[in-house]
Amino acid sequence: MSDTLHAITNRRSTRAIRVGRVAIGGSAPIAVQSMTNTDTRDVEATVHQIEALLTAGCEVIRLAVPDMESARALHGIRERTYAPLIADIHFNHVLALEALRAGVDGLRLNPGNIGGAARVKEVVEAASERGVPIRIGVNGGSLEKDLLARYGGRPSAEAMVESALRHVAILESVGFRDIKISLKATDVPTTVAAYRLLAPKVDYPFHIGITEAGTRFGGSIKSAVGLGILLAEGIGDTIRVSLTDDPVEEVRAAFEILKALNLRRHGPTLIACPTCGRDELDVISLAKEVEAAIGGVKAPIKIAVMGCVVNGPGEAEQADLGVAGGGRGVSMLYRKGKMIRRVTDRSQLLAAIIEEVKKMSDEHEIVA
Repeated sequence: MSDTLHAITNRRSTRAIRVGRVAIGGSAPIAVQSMTNTDTRDVEATVHQIEALLTAGCEVIRLAVPDMESARALHGIRERTYAPLIADIHFNHVLALEALRAGVDGLRLNPGNIGGAARVKEVVEAASERGVPIRIGVNGGSLEKDLLARYGGRPSAEAMVESALRHVAILESVGFRDIKISLKATDVPTTVAAYRLLAPKVDYPFHIGITEAGTRFGGSIKSAVGLGILLAEGIGDTIRVSLTDDPVEEVRAAFEILKALNLRRHGPTLIACPTCGRDELDVISLAKEVEAAIGGVKAPIKIAVMGCVVNGPGEAEQADLGVAGGGRGVSMLYRKGKMIRRVTDRSQLLAAIIEEVKKMSDEHEIVA
């Protein structure tokens, strides 16, 4: 089996920035972000969720900072985690200053709504001293009223791009260029069009996402469509999948999108046939059992669960580990293209797969 990955090669060229220990833009891997949904003032709960996100593979974590109590709580959170942290600030520059004093690694704010040039300069100077980048976050649901009026009263790609360029100009006017930009709408075509329009106008890295995408099922599909289009065109340097769910599910979905385009390798990839009347194996049940069992595995192992002898052996042989139903209750287990055992008892099949996954995972850790 070849290990060659055919990935997107025409990635947009951008300047590079750093959010703590994570490089974003330039030639850096596309970083996965999420956002805590705990009350930031509750340090214990927030740190607990940060740890869960890190365990899932999250690389940058954003926290809501709606008031001074939340901003002050960042000091305690910073003391208890090494995670790159971004403070999400709206309207109040004092919160940004306190977040910087607490040691955050990034700010998400729009300089046009924090109270004038003097306050912008104060925040920029503090961010520059600490090497902290600022994300300009344009959202279709909170565009400036004059832009909405100019573009027909509804968020449009053109209005979003104009808004972003306004905010960029404010930061550039005070000599600040440690910037990344996001242009998020709930509508996929609008979001895609906005990023496409802005891409040739600036060289700043892009944070991409579909905002308020929805629940785990619908939101993951919507995000996969929108982000998949952009990533396939080489647009995007860091991503968040915005779900109405546990933030850990955002991280899982983000990595699945990146893995589908061969842009990242993270944890197992499960291949399973769509089932048909030829199945010699209950693929639906087995695939769900395998997926649940491999949730904590870190090694980038490709696992195939196939139901019959038509495509089954071929897919199983191309995976790192594969199982194919072979008739008369017999299932064949393959590793790296070689059949390693026959399993005649369905009740023992999951255990056999897990045993091989553990072996491969341990071997990967030794090699790594």
